[in-house]
Amino acid sequence: MREIIFDTETTGFDPLTGDRMVEIGCIELVNRVPTGETFHCYFNPQRTMPPSAQAIHGLSDAFLADKPLFAAQVGELLAFLGDSMLVAHNARFDFGFLNHELKLCGRPEISLERMIDTVAMARTAHPGAKHSLDALCTRYGIDRSHRIKHGALLDAELLAQVYIELTGGRQIGLGLIADEEGADLNATISDTFDAGQRPVRAPRIFFPTDQERERHRAFVAGLTDPIWQLGEKEVAPL
Repeated sequence: MREIIFDTETTGFDPLTGDRMVEIGCIELVNRVPTGETFHCYFNPQRTMPPSAQAIHGLSDAFLADKPLFAAQVGELLAFLGDSMLVAHNARFDFGFLNHELKLCGRPEISLERMIDTVAMARTAHPGAKHSLDALCTRYGIDRSHRIKHGALLDAELLAQVYIELTGGRQIGLGLIADEEGADLNATISDTFDAGQRPVRAPRIFFPTDQERERHRAFVAGLTDPIWQLGEKEVAPL
């Protein structure tokens, strides 16, 4: 199962009012295990960067001036995304900007059916708690000390670790691979161990000692109205 964790940085909050995407970072997971394959690109938004947005991600007009337009990189991006499910934190925000950029360059939008939102997952897993990426990293013990400002690839890397925890933890990826010839390497111990080769041990039979028998008789004699004697007495109706 292939999934793509992605994050975007933008000039603001709403593409319908002229905001643009300026960075995207993508991490490939196969069977919930990072493969090391990534896609990362900055884009020239063809507009000025508001100071409030620059304060969040640190991307200035000068830095983005020589970066490619989204349309120039869209083919490579879509090839990386393929038809995989796409995972993002507050995913409708990222999907909104991604689909807006695709629309501007005449490409089909990506269906929301491919969307997995880790905010929604976190609300289900931890109702009433904080669900920001920082809060979830703290909850799961994920090191984010190097996250001084927001960055699409860095945030996607952190989110990949959060997503793995939200979907069962790091052990979920152990053994979920196949060898080069396609043989399944996910066999359990019982699958790989021949029951006919198991050592046969004689049963160990234990008998109570005379002292234990006497202690048991004394204990039973001291019980008040044991249930096995109810049939010997007249029981009052309820």
